[in-house]
Amino acid sequence: MDSYAGCSAVITGGASGIGLATAREFARRGARLMLADVNRAALDAAVADLRGAGADVRGVVCDVRRLDDVVALADAAFDEFGSVHVVFNNAGIAYAGPIAETSHDDWRFVLDVDLWGPIHGVEAFLPRLIAQQDPAHIAFTASFAGLMPNAGLGPYCVAKYGVVALAETLSREVRANGIGVTVLCPMIVETDLMANSRRVRGDEYGAGAPVGDLPAISTDPEVTAERVAELMADGILTNQLYVIPHSAARGSIRRRFERIDRTFDEQAAAGWTH
Repeated sequence: MDSYAGCSAVITGGASGIGLATAREFARRGARLMLADVNRAALDAAVADLRGAGADVRGVVCDVRRLDDVVALADAAFDEFGSVHVVFNNAGIAYAGPIAETSHDDWRFVLDVDLWGPIHGVEAFLPRLIAQQDPAHIAFTASFAGLMPNAGLGPYCVAKYGVVALAETLSREVRANGIGVTVLCPMIVETDLMANSRRVRGDEYGAGAPVGDLPAISTDPEVTAERVAELMADGILTNQLYVIPHSAARGSIRRRFERIDRTFDEQAAAGWTH
């Protein structure tokens, strides 16, 4: 891909936050859009807003926890556009709390949305992207928490590490098919993520079960959802595997890998490795 002009893009979690900002950025660059979201009212409002700005956009209610929903989204996108060029698996929720206080339902809730959602996106779209034989791109929203563990975010880190691994593995497997892969790993960006997370959680995960507040993590107020959308759009066109918007993340990531690297020397000195 070298341009969004005339391309078709599908964005899950497209009614708010990074998803909606990216939809606006794609539309500004000439893409046709299909937005998916579990919140019908927010989805209708987002579609109306984008159409008012001149975008070619459709909306599909979709719960990424349900494979059938994501397959129906893929059906709708290919029926509408004929071919799909960008699939942005962006929908996600947040959960905060110590692992010792995390219930089985908490784990299911986070993994169902944040890990199974992207897996469902790959299951539903990848075979068709390969079959269409057009340049295409699969993108994911992970997190800084998918590169660096954070106390108080255990289930979230597990899910987002999984998304990063999914993207890294997929990028190796589909390169020969002309399909690029990008994974977005931001620190905290000002969106309504926590409010949406509390709203999405339903009776199947324990009625009224809380979703705690995210730990206080310093971040860059200049890295807005709109700035992340610009970086993501550029990253897809240049086939960047990682988009990491916050420079503050670099030191922590470097120290993590330095600790892993030192382990080889420590184990060799102790006679544990050969």
